[in-house]
Amino acid sequence: MTLPQQKPIEYPTSDGAPLGETDVHREQIVDLIHALQVYFADNDRAYVSGDLLMFYEEGNPYKHRSPDVLVTLGIPKKLRDNYKIWEEGKAPDFIIEVTSKTTRVEDLGEKKGLYAVLGVQEYLIFDPLRDYLVPNFRAWRLEGGDYVPVVGERFNSEALGLEFRIMTDRLRVFRPDGTMLATAFEAEQRTQQLEAEVAALRRRLEEGR
Repeated sequence: MTLPQQKPIEYPTSDGAPLGETDVHREQIVDLIHALQVYFADNDRAYVSGDLLMFYEEGNPYKHRSPDVLVTLGIPKKLRDNYKIWEEGKAPDFIIEVTSKTTRVEDLGEKKGLYAVLGVQEYLIFDPLRDYLVPNFRAWRLEGGDYVPVVGERFNSEALGLEFRIMTDRLRVFRPDGTMLATAFEAEQRTQQLEAEVAALRRRLEEGR
């Protein structure tokens, strides 16, 4: 007697939720992902993503979360449909949630507890609209299986070797030398400025012939 073959388990690629509940939340998430992707661009074993379904229980497609920003070191840099912890061999090293009053209970409770159990080394939440956090970001580092709060106006990430701090109500990322990583908009502005300067130089050279 031949037993019927089981259908392979399908893990979805979206939970239907939008990327950020306001423009401010969405732009902050995009800015952080861009800055971190550029910083780790030359590291083939650093994966940066966000708003990606992360499955944490093999065989159960309902057990997932979607971190706003995640960084995992030691796994290949490639495009993924989703993030299965058992396939990657580890949970992300670093997670940021851009929080609000509607997600505060989950961000401070269930997610925080789950990320600790999964082994996420550092967890940071940022409240861009100051809905409930004063100061408007908090960070924890995993020690002995539990999260220990990191107190201060800046957060030095031991996992990433970067610093996070608030600048004009935005969470910004700083290199070890103290320079700030650019957002996508800032990077485009700099490119346009450089192109304009190069064009002006070419005109002067042509006029001087």
